[in-house]
Amino acid sequence: MKPTREAVTEVTVELRYRDLDTLGHVNQSVYHVLLEDARIAFLRSLFGNHPRMVVARVEMDYRHEVRIADRVVTVTTAVERVGGSSMTLTSRMTTPSGTVAAEAVTVLVTWDPEQRTSRPLSDDERAALSGVLVEG
Repeated sequence: MKPTREAVTEVTVELRYRDLDTLGHVNQSVYHVLLEDARIAFLRSLFGNHPRMVVARVEMDYRHEVRIADRVVTVTTAVERVGGSSMTLTSRMTTPSGTVAAEAVTVLVTWDPEQRTSRPLSDDERAALSGVLVEG
């Protein structure tokens, strides 16, 4: 993949003891929370503090366990596709050793909170997303 400019954001998220399950590793549901933390940081970097988007789909492949000894994970996020009212993000979660813990694809839809329905991407939103679109 070749970005058109700095297309991939990287967010480091600290792990908490409550993230663990009885097997001593981060619970699978927490992977989604970690992914969400990175996704929100990514969206805020493009659209400010209140991006109006909702998750329509998440597909995640769990590659390796994350343990509390890892202390943090790093999540990279990139725009893979821009549609009429949606965008597709790709994410990769790694441990400090560089081990890939999870990979995800998330589809977000722009949202009209008054109408409670999707809406087309604005020209400004489309421009911001196109500027960081990763060419495949």
